[in-house]
Amino acid sequence: MKIRTAILGYGRSGSTMHAGAIEKSPDFTLAAMCDIDSARRTQAAERFGCAVYEDYAEMLERERIDLVCIVTRSDQHCRMTCDCLAAGVNVLVTKPWSVNAAEGRLMVQAAESSGKLLLPWLPARWGSTFRRLGQLLAENAIGSVFMVRRTVSSFGTRCDWQTQRRYGGGYLLNWGPHIVDPALLLLGSPVASVYAYMKQVINPGDAEDVFLAVLTLETGAVVLAEYTLSTERMPDWFVQGDRGTIVVYGNDLKVCKHTPERPADPTAFNTMQSANEERIEEHVAGAECGDENEIYREAAQALRGERPFPVTPADALRLSEIFDAIRTASETGEVVRL
Repeated sequence: MKIRTAILGYGRSGSTMHAGAIEKSPDFTLAAMCDIDSARRTQAAERFGCAVYEDYAEMLERERIDLVCIVTRSDQHCRMTCDCLAAGVNVLVTKPWSVNAAEGRLMVQAAESSGKLLLPWLPARWGSTFRRLGQLLAENAIGSVFMVRRTVSSFGTRCDWQTQRRYGGGYLLNWGPHIVDPALLLLGSPVASVYAYMKQVINPGDAEDVFLAVLTLETGAVVLAEYTLSTERMPDWFVQGDRGTIVVYGNDLKVCKHTPERPADPTAFNTMQSANEERIEEHVAGAECGDENEIYREAAQALRGERPFPVTPADALRLSEIFDAIRTASETGEVVRL
């Protein structure tokens, strides 16, 4: 039997990424859609022939739904998630799942009280280059990794709700799940301390459009996670080990293996080149930020009790705690210890 699904928020992501995956999947059927925009409701009704609603409370009361996909403004996620769970419906909630850790804890409590599944949407965990980097580090391709730099750069402005903090806007919450989470997963160590810089540079509103977080892990390794404004593209990944470096631009990955010589003459450091330097370049197939069709397949397996969903509420809550620490570190100019 197909999983009867509703989309709450039929905007850019809801109508493409989520609706598209549901439309293609043999596991799901779109039973209802809710949006405050009448034009969006008309589009969904014409596309799917489903019931459409302006008020999600009415939708929950009238429809038999197995899963609600919440793809609305960030500041609405907590309340909507808790309401859907209380109505006895499983929830998949887009990133960022909450504005802060306090909201995240309320969502975890609501899931535990309801006995329903809460599936956080962190698609970068399915990213093709992220997975390939994990394989290379598992193979010890560049030795012991001491630093990971994960950067997204652009040079454009926006004028929507993402520029307003009151709506949960800002690039930390919008891009942080794609930048911070996979970099930390790659090194597999808890965060010990955070130092950060956040600034509003070119966007209107009051939310940051630049952030840089220095995350020191319990192992001593460091993650530099950054969204920045630059007319020249920076590497998406720059992974540094004691036996080489990995550089990633988009789906193009380069591994530079290098073991420096140790000459007897200590003044000869400029000539300490590897005798067995090796460079490997490859193009990694697949979506950088994950394939929504694959994610929905795994969501279906979780809903049917076949296997756990790869992202747990505890994972998402920990990420929210890290985001809170990044914001606090930026506001105070101090190192925040976790």
